[in-house]
Amino acid sequence: MSQDVLKKPETFYDHFERWRPVQNQTTHYCPGCGHGNVHKLIAEAMDDLGMADKAIFVSPVGCTVFAYYYFAMGNVQAAHGRAPAVATAIKRVHPHSLVMTYQGDGDLASIGGLEILHAANRGENMTVFFINNAIYGMTGGQMAATSLIGMKTTTSPYGRSVENEGYPLKMCEVIATLPAPVYVERVHLADLKGIMNARKAIRKAIKNQVEGKGFSFVEILSECPTGWKMTPVEAEAWIKEKMIPYFPVQVYKDESATREPRVYGPKKEVPEDQLWDKLDIGGLGDTHPYDKEFVEGFKTRHLKFAGFGGQGVLTAGVILAAAGMQENLEVSWIPSYGPEMRGGTANASVVLSKESIGSPLVVNPDILVAMNDPSLDTFERAVVPGGLVIVNSSIIARKLHRTDVDVLYIPLSDIASGMGLTASANMVLLGALLEYTKLLPLATLKEIIPYGLKRKQLIDANLKAVDAGAQWIRENVKQKQPAPLALA
Repeated sequence: MSQDVLKKPETFYDHFERWRPVQNQTTHYCPGCGHGNVHKLIAEAMDDLGMADKAIFVSPVGCTVFAYYYFAMGNVQAAHGRAPAVATAIKRVHPHSLVMTYQGDGDLASIGGLEILHAANRGENMTVFFINNAIYGMTGGQMAATSLIGMKTTTSPYGRSVENEGYPLKMCEVIATLPAPVYVERVHLADLKGIMNARKAIRKAIKNQVEGKGFSFVEILSECPTGWKMTPVEAEAWIKEKMIPYFPVQVYKDESATREPRVYGPKKEVPEDQLWDKLDIGGLGDTHPYDKEFVEGFKTRHLKFAGFGGQGVLTAGVILAAAGMQENLEVSWIPSYGPEMRGGTANASVVLSKESIGSPLVVNPDILVAMNDPSLDTFERAVVPGGLVIVNSSIIARKLHRTDVDVLYIPLSDIASGMGLTASANMVLLGALLEYTKLLPLATLKEIIPYGLKRKQLIDANLKAVDAGAQWIRENVKQKQPAPLALA
């Protein structure tokens, strides 16, 4: 004798220990909130389609952030508004998975407005569930991009006005204008009929992805009794009376029946020699033979190159990092510069290590290169005691305030100008740095320079600049044995 058993979908955890270890039958959502209904509809669809073990749920900041409390499937949290970008990366790495984003209006339509538009415009094979309750529900009831005209929130206490805040955004209408999305529909949760239509829309959006048809977007008008300061019954009525007239419930685009499945997978590989030519960045060739004594004896070094944009500090950093890579070291390089780029402040963090690098950002450098006064003023105090500071004395007149670091005052710009190439001060610097510290072989640096310079006609001049920097050290510095930062 058969019987129906009423229970949670298998895609839901039986008990919500991640939310409440003791009272684990309830959710964290407020009474009357629509999220619980949508969660149930998604979970039922997962059960019926048998996709839970292949599903990855991306939830950003907002009331939806705790989806991992409830869904027994892959869960990834994203920064506020960035769920479509995170989902894009996940889907492209795992093309056979089922990737869904679950976003509120403050997240998707406000902070993440461009994220969702670009994902839709690319036609990413993903499913987006957009909960529109016309307010920032989790963070205090602020006005969202979808808040209605006249609606009072904590940031629009006199009511939203067209003159001050503009019109509420209609996301379905906007996304439906793009050619790539396959399916766009708006539904609501204000009554049983609306919930059943939402159920159908959710299933279709998921099924489209399973069939490889592209981007599906379901907007769901949902209750937020707490944010709206209403009872659940009043909230349902408000959806019908206020939201639906402005946000019509309908299908805005549906090419599910005619859209051919797209093939999602890795691109055809380009031969390496052709790839470097296309990217115009040059290949470094094979690394040098592994020198076990050198690599295993290498002590991690954190370097900061700083100066004006145009002085070549970023280039110096990346060339040094590439030289370290040729010697089989772990390397990182990360630039930082102002909006001016050329003429503004700029610096680069470089890490060289025999071990995996946890963070590319250098806060307390072992070696600081200061090409101008602001750079020395900014970073002098950050250098670790016993570290090295290289000062471009052509520009910086003052001496260091500190006495617990090693310092080299080198007229880098003057040396470069004397060679007829002012812009090569960064190469003079690298030659002097490696000659003094013996951090890496000069020959390796000179091997990398032809790959690192865009203007190939200047290669010879820059190689001579490296030699000039090394020569300056040999002629002007009484070398310590070993050099302060040389390998032990």
